[in-house]
Amino acid sequence: MPGEKISIEDVNELEERLSEPTEGTTRALATLDGDVLVLGVGGKMGPTLARMAKRASEMAGVKRRVIGVSRFSSSALEQQLHAWGIETVRCDLLDRKSLAALPDATSVVYMAGMKFGSTGQEPLTWAMNSFLPGLVSERYRDSRIAVFSTGNVYGLSPVSKGGSREEDALNPLGEYAMSCVGRERIFEHFSRSNSTRMSILRLNYASELRYGVLLDIAQRVNAEQAVPLSMGYLNAIWQRDASAMSLQILRLALALMP
Repeated sequence: MPGEKISIEDVNELEERLSEPTEGTTRALATLDGDVLVLGVGGKMGPTLARMAKRASEMAGVKRRVIGVSRFSSSALEQQLHAWGIETVRCDLLDRKSLAALPDATSVVYMAGMKFGSTGQEPLTWAMNSFLPGLVSERYRDSRIAVFSTGNVYGLSPVSKGGSREEDALNPLGEYAMSCVGRERIFEHFSRSNSTRMSILRLNYASELRYGVLLDIAQRVNAEQAVPLSMGYLNAIWQRDASAMSLQILRLALALMP
């Protein structure tokens, strides 16, 4: 309920709340057939989304595999996903043979890409954000794909405007943002040429209690440190909501017409 005070006792309860399916998510996954594959499940939002997909499927009475793909530098994450009923596959997505060997799936959530740490690694950033989408589009040409992108493709927007809108012209600043426009264009191209059903989500920043600007502010207040006010605005969405919307968008994926 709006205004309801919620007390979260530990990380396990936080994970439980973040991955709790909304009614819309459960209805959406009830209408979809086949398995769900999450590419790049090892990121901050990936485990929440994968677990929500599994829970929503079970609540809808649909038996399906939810499979998370990542390099999995942390074996602990892999074990946690297994405990939640999510299958895992270790894969370097830029390795064509490894990509080809991944399981088939009728629904794919594309979360892979270079986000943080792209400075100084521009070639890898372009490979991950603009080249890999072509490989994935070919491998999963017969699937429906929800593609994660970023609001950075819009560039800067006056605060008085109230934020960017989907119909705004793209104005990427810097190589990271430009490579993300490249990601969108490559996926759009293959949607047209292969009639692959796709949807693109421009997410700025999903927040939860372990990271994000709101946590940074709270930590400073708790430590009685000054909070910088040079930037008085931020983009944020609760991670549960972002995951729910991302899974529901699979049902709306359409093929662009050539």
